[in-house]
Amino acid sequence: MPGIKDVARRAGVGVATVSRVINNSGYVSEETKDKIEKAMKELDYMPNELARNLFRNKSGIIAVLVPALEHPFFSEFVNQVESALHEKGYKTMVCSTAKNSEYETEYLQMLKKCVVDGIITGVHSLNVDEYLINDMPIVALDRYIDDRITIVSVDHRHGGIMAAREFIRCGCKKVVQLQGAKKVQSPALERHEYFQRELKKAGIQVYTYEMEWNKFDTEYFAQVVKEVYDMYPDADGMFGTDLVAMLFEKYALSKGRKIPEDLKIIAYDGTYVTDMAHPSLTKIKQPIERLAKEATRIITRAIDGNAATEKNIYLETVLIRGDSTRV
Repeated sequence: MPGIKDVARRAGVGVATVSRVINNSGYVSEETKDKIEKAMKELDYMPNELARNLFRNKSGIIAVLVPALEHPFFSEFVNQVESALHEKGYKTMVCSTAKNSEYETEYLQMLKKCVVDGIITGVHSLNVDEYLINDMPIVALDRYIDDRITIVSVDHRHGGIMAAREFIRCGCKKVVQLQGAKKVQSPALERHEYFQRELKKAGIQVYTYEMEWNKFDTEYFAQVVKEVYDMYPDADGMFGTDLVAMLFEKYALSKGRKIPEDLKIIAYDGTYVTDMAHPSLTKIKQPIERLAKEATRIITRAIDGNAATEKNIYLETVLIRGDSTRV
């Protein structure tokens, strides 16, 4: 396997000159650069990426922390952010933390040790103090950590209001919503607050069920759906994230309810899984690809020493009507 010395010998230059070209770290004339690149191609020489990153005091790796990869929102986000990071020349290290909260601590330690160059975190399991003692590039996905850490999220308030107004348009009188644990400091909680406020202004009954903290598996969601349906069997509207909404639809149909005649359903997130629902679900869609690109833009700029000028980035959601709110 050819090495850097072989390239230098073939190009008729010193090893240090080849190193400057590989690392883009100093002046080399265009003529000499062409000779070196030609020698590398002739020898089929591939620079050692790890060595190059060590020279730059970088690992070339960004860690992406999510609660659960089986959750469609987080799996879609990871897929999109991996593509966005690749375009910027970074590799992605993915960690799912819901089953072991110690993973989050371990990844923060890796950041301190320069094993990774930055972290994009969407997890809800660790005390924020652990982040505050770490003066390294961090971007938060849909989670409040500290004013020094940029949040990438959507305008959940508007998302909640859009969902509420859709139920009002449909003439619903008794709506149940399923939300995440309030102990998590997340902008996502605001959608439920504004959803409830908008419906109450219209004289509509709203029942809120708070799910357990850090639980994202389908078995738990199915258990919650059965419990909530049995608590409010006469509800004529239901609002929840994609998997919960799909499971609620399935359970209601098994109980003989007709959708949308007896029950209107709106899903929140609008991920790929909603395409499998029948009847088709009305959904509030988050722009997951744009969330991933914004998180990538901010974390890579921070790694390069450019602090974000925006501390809170909120993107717009859109309502996409399906058969579940047809009137």
